[in-house]
Amino acid sequence: MDKISKTQRSANMRAVRGKHTSPELAVRKAAHRLGLRFRLHHKDLPGKPDLVFSKWRTVVFVNGCFWHGHDGCRKAKLPSSNTKFWRTKLSGNVERDHRNYRKLTDLGWHVEVIWQCDIPDAAAAAAALDRIPSLGAGRRRKQSGPLPLAVRTIKHEAEHPSRDPRR
Repeated sequence: MDKISKTQRSANMRAVRGKHTSPELAVRKAAHRLGLRFRLHHKDLPGKPDLVFSKWRTVVFVNGCFWHGHDGCRKAKLPSSNTKFWRTKLSGNVERDHRNYRKLTDLGWHVEVIWQCDIPDAAAAAAALDRIPSLGAGRRRKQSGPLPLAVRTIKHEAEHPSRDPRR
């Protein structure tokens, strides 16, 4: 049986967001730090993926373990009350997800799923993005520290103060 009232449970469930969740924001921040640019919740694609990397034809879904039925995850535990409703609801979510993944694949997109439990912090979110093969080749990354010599902007001798030709 549920430990809180039906009214309170209803209020809790109503407060659950579908977009801009904490795990999704962590992945978005990590993508920006890695120099990746993306679109959010592209309405023209099946399932409205959380992040769309058009340049690489890759979509990323940041799934909550409970709502999307992450196998073997402790966060995906079925509630003990109203189990028939929850089993139907959550299995429907999983089936819909798989249908959308299949449609996206048929359209030529690479589909990646990052689970909530796999990204407890910012470093894990960045590592999850690094593991996506379709985003790896030729990716432009933000540099920390000095740029390699071949990329640095070198001033013309006349513009450089220490190389004044009149000296």
